[in-house]
Amino acid sequence: MAIEKVKEYFAKYGMEDRVQEFEVSSATVELAAQALGCEPCRIAKTLSFLADGHAILIVAAGDAKIDNPKYKAQFGTKAKMLSPDEAETLVGHAVGGVCPFGVNEGVTVYLDESLKRFSTVFPACGSSNSAIELTIEELEKYSGFASWIDVCKNWQ
Repeated sequence: MAIEKVKEYFAKYGMEDRVQEFEVSSATVELAAQALGCEPCRIAKTLSFLADGHAILIVAAGDAKIDNPKYKAQFGTKAKMLSPDEAETLVGHAVGGVCPFGVNEGVTVYLDESLKRFSTVFPACGSSNSAIELTIEELEKYSGFASWIDVCKNWQ
């Protein structure tokens, strides 16, 4: 299961005990915020897309939405989200638990500017009932991100 893969990933850094698992679903921003008792905007949702024939992940704040013109300017193509089957196959995590940790080889991770306004955020950990609280610096370090990008709207 993907959560085990993520826990193994964090074990390399002695952080596997920080992964939280819930009795309830955290598969959506709203459900994750309820499970964690935090504002939905602090959920670091991981969106999966196909760009140049490769899977990319964009980690964004829970209240942010993809801005199609900004996305096209950044990647030179229209935003096309992966289907649930494609996400599981190409990224290694099922929709509802997609995160930037322990992903398949060749997946590029980007962090959206919408996250920078928080001291800590809560990304999923590979399952639809998990999360970890990370500082922005920790998110940068453990996500192996390629760069910060600005492709979202509705959060300012």
